[in-house]
Amino acid sequence: MKEISKILAVVDPTTEDQPALRRAAWLAKKNNAELELLVCYYNEYLSGDRLFDSPSLEKARDEVIQSHEKHLEKLAEPLRADGIVVKTTALWDHPLYEGVVRRAVESKTDLIFKDTHHHSAVARALLTNTDWNLIRTCPLPLWLVKPVEIADPPIFVAAIDPMHQHDKPAALDDEILHVSKALAKKVGGELHAFHSYDPRIAVATATANAYIPVSLPFDEIEKQMHEDHQKRFKEITEFHKIDDDRAHLVAGLTHEELPIIAEQLQADVVVMGAVARNRWKRLFIGATAERTLEHLPCDLLIIKPDWFKTPVDLDAHQAA
Repeated sequence: MKEISKILAVVDPTTEDQPALRRAAWLAKKNNAELELLVCYYNEYLSGDRLFDSPSLEKARDEVIQSHEKHLEKLAEPLRADGIVVKTTALWDHPLYEGVVRRAVESKTDLIFKDTHHHSAVARALLTNTDWNLIRTCPLPLWLVKPVEIADPPIFVAAIDPMHQHDKPAALDDEILHVSKALAKKVGGELHAFHSYDPRIAVATATANAYIPVSLPFDEIEKQMHEDHQKRFKEITEFHKIDDDRAHLVAGLTHEELPIIAEQLQADVVVMGAVARNRWKRLFIGATAERTLEHLPCDLLIIKPDWFKTPVDLDAHQAA
């Protein structure tokens, strides 16, 4: 990620509480970045899709968008008074995730903020279809915000996969750490690195790669596996100058262990990558990120590899 100069905050027009807006304004202030507030709205009964379109429907759409624009301007006033350069945009576009991606690419945004919410009963995040689809299709860094306040100084946890078990290219690990370091430095935060491996696949991994004699006892194979992961993990953390006491290597599944570490460290933001198992297939993009988000007690920032191309049609903008 280059220097952050433009930030996009997705505003939910159906609620007064705007955690993503607050987080985006906080980072914009820290980076002296321009902030854009975005509402993407669509109503099938005003779209003209079901019936023939008419001047009255077009007028109704215009009035709705103007109403959202006025609301965004009201939200922007105190931010501008605080010295932040704020732009407001209300669009008629559908579905929401595609509208967000189209606008973010068009405006050359560096970072997107969007709310996600805890379920009050079990303290888990409820992933909407929009969250899932943004994780899968957004080519830009996506910061999903929980409705909690961020600490001062904040704690960042960079989740990496130096063994590339999930087909993550090495460059993505470096990008995750570069982004995490840059953000932590900008806001005076603290950076930790995290990697987990599944000891239950130790024998299968050893057999497939033929680098451990399969006649060894399971505990010996697991020990060998741990040493191999530790070596690769230490190489990348030392390269990025992360102290050993802030480098966490854990045996277990990422979506189970990462929330535990985040809780123990009282993390504010977890940074992780989301990629496809196959560059030409959309399936499985962000699968680990999605499962992890449901259990995280903090925000999640998702980074894509530089080769990722969004499947969203960038030319399909639906004007009001």
